[in-house]
Formats: sequence, C-alpha cells, structure tokens
Amino acid sequence: MTKQKTRKFSPLQRNLHTIIFEADTPKGKLFDIILLVFIALSILVVNLDSVPSISSKYSTILFYAEWILTIFFTLEYTFRLYCSYRPMKYVFSMYGIIDLLAILPSYLSLFMAGAHSLIIIRALRLLRVFRIFKMVGFMNQGTFIMNSLKASRDKIFIFVFFIFLMVNIMGAIMYLVEGTSNSGFDSIPRSIYWAVVTMTTVGYGDISPTTNLGQFLAAVVMILGYAVIAVPTGIVSAEMVNQGKKKHEITSQSCMSCTAQGHDVDAEYCKY
Repeated sequence: MTKQKTRKFSPLQRNLHTIIFEADTPKGKLFDIILLVFIALSILVVNLDSVPSISSKYSTILFYAEWILTIFFTLEYTFRLYCSYRPMKYVFSMYGIIDLLAILPSYLSLFMAGAHSLIIIRALRLLRVFRIFKMVGFMNQGTFIMNSLKASRDKIFIFVFFIFLMVNIMGAIMYLVEGTSNSGFDSIPRSIYWAVVTMTTVGYGDISPTTNLGQFLAAVVMILGYAVIAVPTGIVSAEMVNQGKKKHEITSQSCMSCTAQGHDVDAEYCKY
C-alpha cells in the first residue's frame, strides 16, 4: 500500500476550515447564517433591479450593493480554496461549482449586458440551510432521492431515447399527412416540435391538424403522452422502494479530504 500525500495545514487554515466548512461549531454556524443572509440580500437586489420603477430611482444603490455582495462572495470563495484540504476537489464538487457560478455573472456583466441577471443562481447556495441547521433528516431524504435517480438513469435514458425516436417518426408522418394543408406543418422540424408539445401534454395550440387522418394521429400521440409521464414515474418509484430498504444516514459535517457535505454516520475514513 502507498501512503496518500497529505497537505499540511497551518493553524490559520485549520481555523478557517472550521469556520467556513463546518456548521457544528458556534463560529461556523454564525458564519453560515451570515452567508445565508447575504445570499438572500443578493437575490433581493437582483429582483428589485429588474423592476423598472425601482431600478430607475435606486439604480446606483442597487449597483453598489450588488458589487459589495459580489466582492464578499469572491473573498469567501478564495478562502474556501485556501483552507480546502484538496482545492481542486472542492472546485469540481457540486457546491464548488455552485459557488463559482454565483460570482461569475457579476464579472460577466462587465462584458455582456444583462448577464448580472444570472446572479439568481445564488439561490442554489441556500441548499446549505439543511446543513447549517442540522436538518440531517432532509439531507438523508435528498440523498435517498439522488440515489434513486442514479439507479434509474439507464432505464430512463433508454426510455428518453425511445421518445426521441417516436417524436421524430410522428413528426415526419404528420408532415406527410398535413404538409399540403395550411395547418402549420410546413417542415419536418416544425412537425417534430408539434409532436413534442403534444406528447408532453403541454398543448400550446399554435399548430393543429385539420385533416381527419391528421386528427386521428394527433389523438394517438395524445394517448401516448400519458406514457411519457407514467413510465419514468414508475421507474423512479420502483428504485425508491429498493433504496428504502437500504439504511443510509449522513451527518452534517464537511470532509477535509473530499469536501463532500456529508458523511456516513459510522464512517471513520473518507469513502471517496
């Protein structure tokens, strides 16, 4: 066996890691609560800035507020990299990607007009509320759902691929049947769009068949649309039953090795 290379932490890095990544200590919990308040304020600023009557009066205040919050989040992200046991592991983790996406829109707005509206992505950072307030039960349920979806992905992929073939075939048939009329089926891609809208039971009504054969085929597609909802639901439900038989509980702590936001209760070492 080969020993894994470890990164030596300075006292400052250890203290920062405890404050930033752990919600089990008073300082860590206080930091995370302040972080949640700043995230909520950031979302509020973005929403208010999109209201013309408010933006015209308080555009300067909202502009500076947005950048103050962005600088705070940038510093926070930098400190997370500084005190992470494995910085690159954090960067490519789910929370690491969300944290990065939370600060990018403000900088992109310097080159792309309107890009700051994407700051609403910061709302995803509110997911930390489950860890901060030790809502481990909710975290366990979230893990339960994610494991069920992962276990279902192969079956769902096959089903989605079948639906992809079906809408292409039905779109081509409808173009053949309705293409000569003025019902809007003027190309195969547009007919495929109609098939997708109809099969998913959305039904915008902007395109509709006028011939008897076309209306019959539309009725068939509508009936098939119920399977689009029923089959994936059944697949995931079956996997949820299987997952329910497995006990999987996690804590609210953050791993220094992999930065995962949860451990198995009986874990002594990082399983990743």
